[in-house]
Amino acid sequence: MRSIVVVDYDPAWPAVFEQLRARLRPALSDPAWRIEHVGSTSVPGLAAKPVIDLSVVVPAANALPPVIERLAGLDYIHLGELGVEGREAFRCTADLPAHNLYACPQGSLGLVNQLAVRDYLRAHAETAQAYAALKRRLAEQFPHDIDSYVDGKTDLLLDILTRAGIDAGRLAAIERANRKPAGGATR
Repeated sequence: MRSIVVVDYDPAWPAVFEQLRARLRPALSDPAWRIEHVGSTSVPGLAAKPVIDLSVVVPAANALPPVIERLAGLDYIHLGELGVEGREAFRCTADLPAHNLYACPQGSLGLVNQLAVRDYLRAHAETAQAYAALKRRLAEQFPHDIDSYVDGKTDLLLDILTRAGIDAGRLAAIERANRKPAGGATR
């Protein structure tokens, strides 16, 4: 199991995102599709795990099958939703910079969550710094327990999403996806 490591913001992260997006763009050239830089590496100044998160955004769920097929041709294995409604995850088998790739329909819970957190943290530096400090503490406390690390961030993330205007139903679904399973079971 890899250790959870949170590092200072790296100003090269946006360029790494652009490199990964440039590799994906020819296969995902539909003008209705876009590729977003999400996650902590997309927030200038925010400490993060050094892994770029990208989301391919499609207009509707019926556009996901061609995305899944095209990504397979670029050495991506489709992993499914992995417990997050409206967010298809992929693992890359090619030798590329560390990254997580997702595909999400516009307006889906998985995408709304990613964009709301990103945009809120970009606009609120004090909250971003509190989030960075929390992530560092959790990485030290749970260096080999991703469920506890994610669970430990949940209250702050739910607060951010509430302030960003996410409705109660979506908040409950996000909480269910992020809370550590009862009884120590793994996700």
